[in-house]
Amino acid sequence: MTKTSILKPLEYIYEHFKKDTSKMLVITGTLGWALSSLAQMGAVITNPKLSSEQKSFLLPQELMDAIVNVGAFFTVTLCAKKLIAKMASTGKIAPTKVREYLNKHKDLYGNKIGKFDFDLDTVLKNDNKFPADSYYRYKNFVTTVGTVGAGILSSNIITPVIRNATASRVQKQYINNKDEIHARQRAIYQNLQTNGSMRI
Repeated sequence: MTKTSILKPLEYIYEHFKKDTSKMLVITGTLGWALSSLAQMGAVITNPKLSSEQKSFLLPQELMDAIVNVGAFFTVTLCAKKLIAKMASTGKIAPTKVREYLNKHKDLYGNKIGKFDFDLDTVLKNDNKFPADSYYRYKNFVTTVGTVGAGILSSNIITPVIRNATASRVQKQYINNKDEIHARQRAIYQNLQTNGSMRI
């Protein structure tokens, strides 16, 4: 493998994510949760110390945990990223240079700043004097910080709360099903005993 073949994928990743680091964080974080969950389920399946009954209880619980972990992380971080990016692109939050530019052009943008249909990315295409570098650096920074914060919130607060509530429901359902099966087994056993004593 040549040095060029190694650098090409890295260059692609850099070019693809250099203006949107938060997107990379959402993707890699979601993949990390997914791989971690698969590893956990694999550990349950291959553990020789667990009985078949224990595995039949633990695997659905691990699968539910995986769905909650991956789903919550992806949803929360993506929503946070999009919300903050939208706030930046409408000028609701902006660096000093962008604010100064918008203030100088109040006649064009004064009544549009902060509105949902206003997009500074469109302004960039039409005005060479717009401080594009400052805008993109700021937008990338705030969306990245927001995505990291959302990831921490999701992983440490939202996901455990949802996971515990879901696990509790699954456990109760499992216990109820198990009790129902035992009740049926007892009824069959008692019926056999009754029929057997009648034949005797």
